[in-house]
Amino acid sequence: MGRYGSIDYPSVVKRGVLFGLALMFVGEIGGYVAENYVSVPAWEETLFLVVAGVGLLAFVLSPILFGIVLPLTE
Repeated sequence: MGRYGSIDYPSVVKRGVLFGLALMFVGEIGGYVAENYVSVPAWEETLFLVVAGVGLLAFVLSPILFGIVLPLTE
């Protein structure tokens, strides 16, 4: 057993990347629809932007963290 338990790193990386892509997709599509087709308050547009940003961070950082850093520390 490793230092962090029995983590399946490839599976965690795949799930993190897919989760990040899903958040980016929801944020970008929601922002596009909110700006062009539906009238929404400014805080909702900001929320879509934040969701897209968090999705981008999850998409970029999950392979680095779970694919490179954590396996090297075991």
